[in-house]
Amino acid sequence: MKFTWKKYILVAVAGLSLGSCSNFDEINTNPNAATKASAPMLASTLILDITKNSLGSISSMMNGKSIIRMEFPENAQYNYLGRANFDGLAVLNNVDKMIELSPDGAYKNSYTALGKFVKAYKFFWLSMQLGDIPYAEALLGEKGTLNPKYSTQKEVMVGVLNELEEADKLFASGIKFDGDPIYNGDITKWRKLVNSFELQVLLNLYRKTGDADLKVKERFNTIATTKPIFESNADNFQLTYADLAGQRYPFYKLGNTTRIYTMMTNVVVDKLKALEDYRLFYYADPSPIRTAKGAAIDSWDSYVGYDPSMVYSELSTIFGGKDYSNVNSRYLELANAEPVYVLSYAMVKFMLAEGALRGWTTSSASTHYTDGIKASMKFTAGYTPDNELFHHKRKMTDAYIDAYVASDKVKLKTTASEAVQLEQIITQRYLSTFMLHAPFDAFFENRRTGFPVFPINPKSNLNVPSDKFPVRWIYPQKELDYNTTNVNAAIQSQYSGNDDYNQSMWILK
Repeated sequence: MKFTWKKYILVAVAGLSLGSCSNFDEINTNPNAATKASAPMLASTLILDITKNSLGSISSMMNGKSIIRMEFPENAQYNYLGRANFDGLAVLNNVDKMIELSPDGAYKNSYTALGKFVKAYKFFWLSMQLGDIPYAEALLGEKGTLNPKYSTQKEVMVGVLNELEEADKLFASGIKFDGDPIYNGDITKWRKLVNSFELQVLLNLYRKTGDADLKVKERFNTIATTKPIFESNADNFQLTYADLAGQRYPFYKLGNTTRIYTMMTNVVVDKLKALEDYRLFYYADPSPIRTAKGAAIDSWDSYVGYDPSMVYSELSTIFGGKDYSNVNSRYLELANAEPVYVLSYAMVKFMLAEGALRGWTTSSASTHYTDGIKASMKFTAGYTPDNELFHHKRKMTDAYIDAYVASDKVKLKTTASEAVQLEQIITQRYLSTFMLHAPFDAFFENRRTGFPVFPINPKSNLNVPSDKFPVRWIYPQKELDYNTTNVNAAIQSQYSGNDDYNQSMWILK
């Protein structure tokens, strides 16, 4: 970059000496790059931001106890959350410009709906990390509001729900639009996404069912019974990969050393074993030590995961001995391994199962639960080539899937307590998201419900106190430096002035 700018400066000087501005403009115009923004271009930027750029990373997987990483002791693995940041909101400055540049009528409705969805998505997850955030006064820098006041978390959630409902109405009166790399502008699929995401928001508000401003149960039931939501894996909000530069699967081996240092956890492996779940053979590779001693690749005993809360030195000894399972080699070997999703049909089915269990709808929790498991298994089987290296002779056929969901170990225990059934639902949701990057989904579900149960070790836990998991990130340093009065007021009103990892935000009370 420095060399390029020096070259441009030299060209500029030469142009000035020759008195020719037109030559300068011509020389410095990239014929392959767009010179003016358009609504489709800005739409692409917004959509890719919440798929490619906002997907959960390996840090999210370590935080969710599905992966151990051994290159060095990892903060995320040992429950250190650190500071959140507001940098992800910057892309929202494109929303108003996108709407302004869109044609009037149905097209503008579609782009306006997209903008409302992306804003709701961004503000919801930021508030889930912190609690109160700038919302009503956010993104008003061009209008002179450089130090926005904070909205309460309830105000944010009311705003998010309203934005999503407005987005659904606008998409309903919209038309297929350009610039969409996920759904190709299909407004029906976008309506399904908007409404399915609202179900996720509402479940996170389950402690607030008595709040008349939120109408949690009523909204959930209306969406589940009258509005379009995800109906199959074809509706997943996901990014599909290809064997092209910049489009390859994140774990693909080319220039990627991540997998060298990864291990499976017992949180995933032991649960799959207990359920006799063939996804184990698609998610993991067998221990090379055990197969070298003659163990079969399709033997349950060939697969071993370890407690992610073990101190690093103990895990290092195991890692050096190589008697562990790594993630399945298909994640390394396939440039287009499988799509990575933000929200899936399986996840929505588990949400519907939970809603039915809580009495928010009259539908069958058991049916939704079964459908969610089937969707997860068919997704994994469908994107895995028929290669013994990838399924280890344990193919998930339709017959196996039907038998699995009907087994006593798996089927929803409808005569058991609500807590037992909820654990089953959340456990299957957790297993369905392995390596699929739904951002911090496991962390937020564990925080919300206590499931799946994660191990905690005071000897390795970086949280203080060391016998507890943190429940939130802390505010960005930039806010403390440049928006001091407003952020301190938010900390005082929520947490009695203590910006701490263990403080419970409004949504958790």
